[in-house]
Amino acid sequence: MATELDPALPTRHVTSAKVVAIRGDELEVRDDLVVGEEPLEIRAAGPRQEPVQVAVTMRTPGYEEELAIGFLTSEGLLRDNEVRAVSYGDPGAVAEPDDSVLVRLARRFDPALAARRNFVATASCGICGKASIEDVAVRCEPLPKGLPFVARSVILSLPDRLREAQAAFERTGGLHAAGLFETDGRLVAIREDVGRHNALDKLIGSRVRVRELPLWDRLLMVSGRVSFEIVQKAAVAGVPIICAVSAPSDLAIRLADRLGVTLVGFLRGDGFNVYAHDNRIDLRDLLG
Repeated sequence: MATELDPALPTRHVTSAKVVAIRGDELEVRDDLVVGEEPLEIRAAGPRQEPVQVAVTMRTPGYEEELAIGFLTSEGLLRDNEVRAVSYGDPGAVAEPDDSVLVRLARRFDPALAARRNFVATASCGICGKASIEDVAVRCEPLPKGLPFVARSVILSLPDRLREAQAAFERTGGLHAAGLFETDGRLVAIREDVGRHNALDKLIGSRVRVRELPLWDRLLMVSGRVSFEIVQKAAVAGVPIICAVSAPSDLAIRLADRLGVTLVGFLRGDGFNVYAHDNRIDLRDLLG
């Protein structure tokens, strides 16, 4: 049975395109569903402050408030600020008002924070991995050691549970997903996006809005590989265990090791690899 799309999602979340489909010796011209991708401008401002442009990211339309709040949170740009309100662009001036999000904060937003974040993002692309790790470590709350302690069977169940909840992927095959789970494997929330980082930011933003951070007793399952940015964002949100169907990068492993994050990759079928802090997964039956 097909998973239903969230009725709150905009029509631009999934669109239609005409394709020439070749299957063996057969050719068919038909309409196909494809994932939407459009730019989102994220701005922030405090009381009586002119908005500061923080970033422009390509994303799949939908959950713009969560994406903006999650991005500011996971990039360490909110600090002690509380979100007072979120607004969109002027419908009289732009065709798609939700392509621009303004996050209003309780305190003045420091433009230097956004400028510094852009510099670090550039450095983390392989120019200076050590500097990037140090920067995240400074603004990331240390994760509690040990807890939670999760059964191996729960870890193995996460890929199927994530896939079952991916409504848009089921229709388009073109979206990444980030799912948050209880330690017994129950799904808390899932978000999808054309960008794996955006999917995670949307997920984090959804938890910020209900005041659940830090996420010290949750598991994160992501589609695709684990990059430095995925570990960074999850650690800032307090997630102790990250699982993925594909491989992590070396910088992601180093950051997970530094911040005390359990990092699981190649989670497929009946197996997985643990790259950092395996003490949170119950492997006693395999160790004799």
